[in-house]
Amino acid sequence: MLGDVRQKQGRLLGQMKALRFPLQQEAVLQTLTLEVIKTSEIEGDLLNYAEVRSSVARRLGMDIAGLQPSDRHVDGVVDMMLDATQRYREPLTQERLWGWQAALFPTGYSGVQKVVTGGWRNNTTPDPMQVVSGPIGQETVHFEAPPSELLPDEMAQFLYWFNQNDSLEGVTKAAIAHFWFVTLHPFDDGNGRVARALADMLLARAEGSAQRYYSMSAQIRKERNSYYRVLEETQKANLDITEWLQWFLQCLSRSLDATGETLVQVLHKARFWDTHKHVAFNSRQQLMLNKLLDGFEGKLTSSKWAAIAKCSSDTAIRDITDLLNRRILIKDIGGGRSTSYLLK
Repeated sequence: MLGDVRQKQGRLLGQMKALRFPLQQEAVLQTLTLEVIKTSEIEGDLLNYAEVRSSVARRLGMDIAGLQPSDRHVDGVVDMMLDATQRYREPLTQERLWGWQAALFPTGYSGVQKVVTGGWRNNTTPDPMQVVSGPIGQETVHFEAPPSELLPDEMAQFLYWFNQNDSLEGVTKAAIAHFWFVTLHPFDDGNGRVARALADMLLARAEGSAQRYYSMSAQIRKERNSYYRVLEETQKANLDITEWLQWFLQCLSRSLDATGETLVQVLHKARFWDTHKHVAFNSRQQLMLNKLLDGFEGKLTSSKWAAIAKCSSDTAIRDITDLLNRRILIKDIGGGRSTSYLLK
């Protein structure tokens, strides 16, 4: 399994290095945007795609059209992920982990629940911490974390191991780090997202590259039920975590396979703009064409164009008519109550 994953990683990195730098940047932007969205979605937290993409682009210093403001909750998840993947060579410290978790909860609340940020969970919160499901009085306990008074020593041990330049294979270390961290469950909330960021950090170390071209979290989101099942089953009984390691490698392998879809989309977008490089588009048209190339959800109508591009209906219709005349857009023959448009 490990050999299969390593071969796929090498092949993907080789393919991406053969592309021009702007295409590599576009692939990284799409991958990191997907990673941030999906690691949050696993926890039931739905983030706005455009805000996440804009936040990632700004922090990477990328000049792209149609950047949108993003709230501090989105920026916090982006900051954590970029710190993990772009600064993967730097040591992992207690303060760095505290900063990541605090960035996830900028108000100090998870929903309406007050959470400890900038420190490990403590005895002022429910201790022992348990992961439960079911109605009150009939709960099923899926997992019980170590008592909070053990965390300083346990986390010191984890950090020492994490930072060691040992002979342990890098992808295997990423799998162990994910499992070890989420088993210690050192925070009031955010443990899953931080654990996945740690895995991404060690995968970047294993590849010797900050360029991310695949999203492990996107694949975990697809397999969320088996993800929680294998975590729960492996955390029971003894210290044999073989089942988790196998699941992690298989999930990573499928994640690398799925990135082909991202690559196809990036290349399609690049070919479009290369084909039309001598065509003059106004800023609204550039914004909307990029949205269509990125995979517009639902049907594009003139009213949606006006709302997204922040213009009048008449201006939206003029923009669309211009693109129809140039045969860049076509009318959707599917019909419906409102006329909708597609890229030709």
